[in-house]
Amino acid sequence: MIDSFTRDEAFRMRPRHNSRQMDPARKRTVRLVVALSAALLLAVALIYTSFSASSEARSPSQLLSSAEPGKVYQLTGKVVEGYERDGTVTHFRVRDRTGKVSVPVRYEGVLPDPFRAEREVIIDVRKQGDVFVGEKDSLVTKCPSKFTAEKS
Repeated sequence: MIDSFTRDEAFRMRPRHNSRQMDPARKRTVRLVVALSAALLLAVALIYTSFSASSEARSPSQLLSSAEPGKVYQLTGKVVEGYERDGTVTHFRVRDRTGKVSVPVRYEGVLPDPFRAEREVIIDVRKQGDVFVGEKDSLVTKCPSKFTAEKS
């Protein structure tokens, strides 16, 4: 006579493919490898986004020799005396830190409080004709350090 099994009994009696449990030491090793791999992947992603977003600051002499119209550059240098303000638009020149070469800049936006002649600035600009137009809210004035030795 053939024994008849219920479905539940047949399920319980079937052979299991993975009947033994994983060794705890191996389980810890696998978890460690997975965690370290994830950490490494996140670190690489952070480094990549940090370096791909940065751009090299250029001096006025570098921009004069190689700037392409419409492309954004980060300009750094010192403000030349004689800048003009007309409402929110400011026209000024930025010169090399050590040289005499300067470029005209047109900036529309709020000027930082320490902005004045002979202060070092960093600004994102686009070349439009003979003038470099500053991106709105990109002007940063570097204050002179109070920790440098005074000139005598």
